[in-house]
Amino acid sequence: MKVRSIRGATTVSVDSKEEISDSIVELLGEIFRVNQISEGDLISILFTATPDLKAEFPATAARRLGLADTPLICAAELDITGALSRCLRVLVTTHSNLEKSEIRHVYLRDAVALRKDIQ
Repeated sequence: MKVRSIRGATTVSVDSKEEISDSIVELLGEIFRVNQISEGDLISILFTATPDLKAEFPATAARRLGLADTPLICAAELDITGALSRCLRVLVTTHSNLEKSEIRHVYLRDAVALRKDIQ
């Protein structure tokens, strides 16, 4: 197996625990599904949130998936003028049999605008 990193992002319509939690669960679920990742494959996950999201830590939301043994960390996204608001991003580092060209990065909701080249 090789070590691979997979990017993803999504947005929420409002800054609430429920929206953030549901969006992170949806995003990670889709990343895991399309890249054939199981919990045992995971090395770590880095989350970022735009400065306008303060209601919940994305890592806390990810624990709903049962990721008790996976290191998770949250960071603030840079506050860049004109950047997409209410955006959650992830960088999943995992063991995988997939080649780099087979990895599928996942962008949901308004975050599809971040990577039009892979949609």
